[in-house]
Amino acid sequence: MMVGGLLVGCAGDNSILDPAGQAARDVVLVWWAMLGFGTAVLITVTSFWLYAFKQKKKRRTPAQERRIARCWIIGGGIILPVASIAVLLTFGVPTGQRMLALPLSDPPEVIEVIGHQWWWEVRYPGAEGGEVVTSNQLIMPAGEPVDFHVTSADVIHAFWVPRLGGKIDMIPGRVNKIRLEADEPSIFGAQCAEFCGTQHAQMQLYVEAVEREEYEAWLAERQTSELSSLAVSGQQHEPAREAFTAHCASCHRVAGLSNAQEGPDLSDLGSRTSLGAGVMPMEEGAVAQWLQHHQRLKPGNKMPTQDDIETDTLESLGAWLETLTP
Repeated sequence: MMVGGLLVGCAGDNSILDPAGQAARDVVLVWWAMLGFGTAVLITVTSFWLYAFKQKKKRRTPAQERRIARCWIIGGGIILPVASIAVLLTFGVPTGQRMLALPLSDPPEVIEVIGHQWWWEVRYPGAEGGEVVTSNQLIMPAGEPVDFHVTSADVIHAFWVPRLGGKIDMIPGRVNKIRLEADEPSIFGAQCAEFCGTQHAQMQLYVEAVEREEYEAWLAERQTSELSSLAVSGQQHEPAREAFTAHCASCHRVAGLSNAQEGPDLSDLGSRTSLGAGVMPMEEGAVAQWLQHHQRLKPGNKMPTQDDIETDTLESLGAWLETLTP
């Protein structure tokens, strides 16, 4: 009953018990099998243990004692674990193999994901018309395999979309690959699964699977030439653009204005669902609030405090950044 109660809490966008792709279904089947087998072993051992307490002590010769002990050692200490591991590998290895980025006759879409303390950089190197870059959101085509090439810019992170499959480490200087597929369009949660610092829990990723046509339209909207006009248009935002160039452009990229890559790419910031990798929802005035209080909202992030900038300037800067939507 207690296990059932705990499992009820395993719901939502990050639930491994609600798989939305073949790889995740394979993983959850192995997980259920392990849980069932482990529960059966626990019940059996507990039953023997309780039975031993109630059983009257029998007189046995030393030879009989050694034979019984040998049976328990061989059966419970060798045969049971070896058989369990063999069965687990029989089902677990093929499950893991399905997530390997093995060659296909029709090469799958490739999306690069780079972990930072504590945000996500997402790149689409195969986009027609030029590479597309975004941050803290990942849009992928549904109904087809997608290869994720993951790495890290600083410490070890782990890329994990629980409803689509297993996790994989993101290691500095190394590119690891995992193949995932979403059955149909939907929204999924993702989370760094390797402790990477004090704000590890605040390193969330928004993942959305869309139809192929919608995916290509999303990429096309984010081509550099399109975003450049958004970044430089609007005379009323000229002071904000000047403030961005003076205070932010050395770390952040806004297509058409700057190409820095120290912090999250802000080129399409206004189209995202959250700020700070899931710290707060994107809504009117949210960016200005983030600029003023980001060290309180997400202590330890690498962006310095903006105490030297007037509040009015931060508010106008935030209002302009919110307009950067394709």
